Amino acid sequence: MEGTVQNGMMTYDLTAQLGTKEFLPGLQTDTWGYNGDFLGPTLMLRKGDQVMLRVTNDIGFTTTTHWHGMHVPAIMDGGPHQRIEPGETWTASFEVLNRAATYWYHPHPHAMLTQGVIFDPEGTGYQVYQGLAGMMIVEDDTSDTLPLPRSYGLDDIPIILQDRRFNVDGSLLHFPSDFNPATDPALRKGGNFLVNGVEAPILDVGAQVIRLRILNASNARVYNLGFSDNRTFYQVVSDGGFLAAPVAMSRLIMAPAERAEILLDLGLDEGQTVTLRSFNGGNGSTFVPRPLQDAWDTSDFDLLEIQVGSPTNDAVLTLPGNLASVVRITESESVNVESPRLFELNANPFGINGKRMDMSIIDQRIRLGDTEVWEITNPNTQAHPFHVHGDSFQILTRDGAPPPEHELGWKDVVLVRPNETVRIIKRFHDYADPVNPYMFHCHILEHEDVGMMGQFVVEDSQTTTIEEEPDSAKAALDVKTYPNPFNNTTTILFTLLESSHIRLTVYDALGRKVEQVVDGRYGIGTHSVNFNAESLPAGLYVYRFDLPNGRSLTGKLVHID
Repeated sequence: MEGTVQNGMMTYDLTAQLGTKEFLPGLQTDTWGYNGDFLGPTLMLRKGDQVMLRVTNDIGFTTTTHWHGMHVPAIMDGGPHQRIEPGETWTASFEVLNRAATYWYHPHPHAMLTQGVIFDPEGTGYQVYQGLAGMMIVEDDTSDTLPLPRSYGLDDIPIILQDRRFNVDGSLLHFPSDFNPATDPALRKGGNFLVNGVEAPILDVGAQVIRLRILNASNARVYNLGFSDNRTFYQVVSDGGFLAAPVAMSRLIMAPAERAEILLDLGLDEGQTVTLRSFNGGNGSTFVPRPLQDAWDTSDFDLLEIQVGSPTNDAVLTLPGNLASVVRITESESVNVESPRLFELNANPFGINGKRMDMSIIDQRIRLGDTEVWEITNPNTQAHPFHVHGDSFQILTRDGAPPPEHELGWKDVVLVRPNETVRIIKRFHDYADPVNPYMFHCHILEHEDVGMMGQFVVEDSQTTTIEEEPDSAKAALDVKTYPNPFNNTTTILFTLLESSHIRLTVYDALGRKVEQVVDGRYGIGTHSVNFNAESLPAGLYVYRFDLPNGRSLTGKLVHID
């Protein structure tokens, strides 16, 4: 799905809606999807673009939409605090700062922590299982220059992996009727394996190099991916960007929410068939302890049959050598290398550092501009995929040893195995917001829902405060600026609780008008505009929002050289 240009921004409209789909022959299943019955369109973005994403909620329950892996302000992240009530539209706007890679979007609400929370339709696990998820693809100048397959749907193929189970009437089975949350595994897993919403699909491609963009969108399933003939394939992209060079492998472990782009050379396979398979038969209890296993945690199963025909006219026939420069963040850059920020993943009850998720509590506070080392320890018998919002990180070590070659790039999910300690390093250099938090959590969605999640904010000690204004103005308008102080350009975010005509003007310290930034009508939601002071002298500036009925709101901007 390409965006349309509106007011200088690439704009995308999504509607979370009810639907029906035939998964089992002759049976209709009630589902949810974005702009359709199940899953959502692939959003095509480009680094440097200013984008606006409008999400309308027609599912009848409160939801959110999280841009997983995207480098965005916390208020635009789509986490539990950016609620979209039934019938409402939420607008997110931001500049695309991400490297070229495959990202995704999905609900991220947080239901009340009660005994029945995993059954709650306003929980993340429930809503994703119903079908709300979609892929995002970011391209940039680096990806443009690489000799890779890039014809979407022909040799550049999205692969969204999910598992489901069904009742005899075709309805989705979240949990068996005799399910006991006190004794039974509280995980949504099943033996019907879907690729892009279809069970046992067939993919027709040419005898050439093809690119598979694989997303594990399952609630809780870990896949051990390979091909039926045990052939070698090559990973070229991890969660948040290109690797330095293709990494050869015959197996790839993918935990929930991880993404990997792989190249498969089919140049000598015209007329042949090869099958994408999960080789879980060799997993044992590596990821899931026996009491929590189902039959497919320890069995091999097929996912996708690939039938190879004649090569296309513009076929890619060779594998690239080098891909992109991946500059490793050194531990010496961090402010806490001697005392990493510690995270212990807890079970029974599920939590982090002995605490369950509380939306009213900020668990961690981080200083804007810092680089930090985080140490995640899993003392349990089950592996947990640990996800951090806000931007990508790099893996430093697994139990003190360097990570494997395919984990030397940019990540936003790391699978922490039983009794393992993983150290990651992450920069917090762009967005500060002392009020709106980012999340860190286990991406087994049922674990997240029952409390294995926490919140952090990034704080700027020089954050500008808004002058005192009439309560009526503050009630109708919320304003944030970033960065502030700034060099050349700052972004002004304003959130309207009611549709209104807005005039935004910037003045210098002597009260002289510098620029009329905005003068028009805006709808309910959050909007973003940029103020460019590149040609202006450094110093103090004042922005002023004028609303109807004589209401106004002002704040300071600090332009530095």
